[in-house]
Amino acid sequence: MNIIVCVKQIPDPETPAASFKVDEAAKKVIPAQGIAPVVNPFDPQATEAALRLKDATGGGKVTVISLGADSARDAIKHALAMGADEGVLLSDPSFDGIDNFQTAVALSKAIEKVGEYDLILAGRSAADWDMGVVPAGLGQLLGIPVVTIAKAIESDGSSVKVERVLDDGFQSVEAPLPAVVSVSNEFGEPRYPQLRQIMLAAKKTVQVWSAADLGLGADETGEPNRWLPLEALYVPKVESNVEIIEGDTPEEKAHNLALKLRAAKLI
Repeated sequence: MNIIVCVKQIPDPETPAASFKVDEAAKKVIPAQGIAPVVNPFDPQATEAALRLKDATGGGKVTVISLGADSARDAIKHALAMGADEGVLLSDPSFDGIDNFQTAVALSKAIEKVGEYDLILAGRSAADWDMGVVPAGLGQLLGIPVVTIAKAIESDGSSVKVERVLDDGFQSVEAPLPAVVSVSNEFGEPRYPQLRQIMLAAKKTVQVWSAADLGLGADETGEPNRWLPLEALYVPKVESNVEIIEGDTPEEKAHNLALKLRAAKLI
């Protein structure tokens, strides 16, 4: 099977709250000093799923694609160290500030440029924005089926069988190939790259494609062309006000509470 895995580099979710800052005017997260970004925690499960399917079907190729700054090579290199075959980085100044839908467009163009594929895998969502819409966007743009939140995946080469995670249980579905599947953390622990694999991955060349390489025009990229305009970005302010309801008896306290609630037009 020829499988494409989409991965993303994000700010470390373990960043202390005191180090997390937002530039509200620019609507951007300020990178925490001294804390390196990491691969999205759901994406190694997607890479693990690709490698297991490749082993089970007796061959093929696993290609990893990431969109981001030059540092996103690290997310690709991690997948290569796990056992993926090739890596592609989509990097261009015009990708700065784009939304999830523009990301899906760029990834779909890259997938078409890669060529023949049987399956596209991605993490269930990115832990920074936690929207989980890119896999569905890829399916719509490429005109292929989408199965989300997978905990188990099997394939006979012509279709894919997926066990999905639901709020109240699990669901088994089958879809013809090619297809898009998003993989959840319930899939299990991904393999940990050994030192030799890390060293071999470091020597592999990661292709870099720009917006022009993907055939994307100036009207399709850039923050001004977001499908979903970002109105505001800020760290929520948590405030609490406590008022003690006085009274000599529980009944009197309940009566005084009711008067307060009525005055506030809550009852």
